[in-house]
Amino acid sequence: MTNQVAVSSTQAVVGTFTQTELDTLKHTIAVGTSNEQFALFVQTCVNSGLNPFLNQIYCIVYGGKMSIQVAVEGVLALARKQQGFRGVDVELVHENDDFKYNPASKEITHSVGFPRGKVIGGYAVAKKEGFTDVVTIMEVNEVEHMTKGNNKNMWTNYFNDMFKKHIMKRAAKLQYGIEIAEDEQISSSPVEEATSGYRKEITPNQIHIGEGEVIDPEDEMKSRWSEIKRKQKMYGLSEDTLKDIIKANFNKTPKELTLQQVVGLSRLMDLEGKKKTAEPEEITFDDLDEF
Repeated sequence: MTNQVAVSSTQAVVGTFTQTELDTLKHTIAVGTSNEQFALFVQTCVNSGLNPFLNQIYCIVYGGKMSIQVAVEGVLALARKQQGFRGVDVELVHENDDFKYNPASKEITHSVGFPRGKVIGGYAVAKKEGFTDVVTIMEVNEVEHMTKGNNKNMWTNYFNDMFKKHIMKRAAKLQYGIEIAEDEQISSSPVEEATSGYRKEITPNQIHIGEGEVIDPEDEMKSRWSEIKRKQKMYGLSEDTLKDIIKANFNKTPKELTLQQVVGLSRLMDLEGKKKTAEPEEITFDDLDEF
């Protein structure tokens, strides 16, 4: 009997995850998730091909609500899978540096001396074979709001690292066409996030979407429903089928759905679409909270 347990724990049961790995995820990176939230997190890992054990994707639960987050490491992992990947270089610019950039030629000259002084900006260059380099340049004042936002502890204590990751993320997404939904936050590792003591409450008219940014729920609801309609056409789902999915998973009419449930509906539609090719195990959610 003992041998049977040992063997089953090494066999993939969801995607490439073994039962032992799922148990480890549940009690570490995904600690505090409900069974439904954990199922969604695991399925997101499988569908995206990102590895939570390598800090590429993770989730944070506060107030009973879960936020799935894709780290900079995850963005780069997706970029590396593309043909022609040549990396992303990132540097910070200090007030005593000699820095010049020509937008027309995309030529950068950057010389450093000591003392360098305080950080005043930064840049990242994303390279892809056969494509023009993507150069992203930012000044410090463009991210000052981050030090006062929901992730302010990380931005205050590790500003240089967070700033570099922020610039790198922008350049990589542009060059490699990486699209990440707004509810998937880009931040640091889950260990850093957990030890920062961050558990800031969100005001009723704002929702946290990553790195201190907030959104207006009414505008976001309109945007999410537009996304739902787009996916409905893409996956060839009828109005009745869409209503059935909503009824089965949320026991509500479309107009009664909350913003969090609309986000969950979008993910469920992706799963429905993937069934046509991969036939994954069906997952239903009685109540889905993403934020």
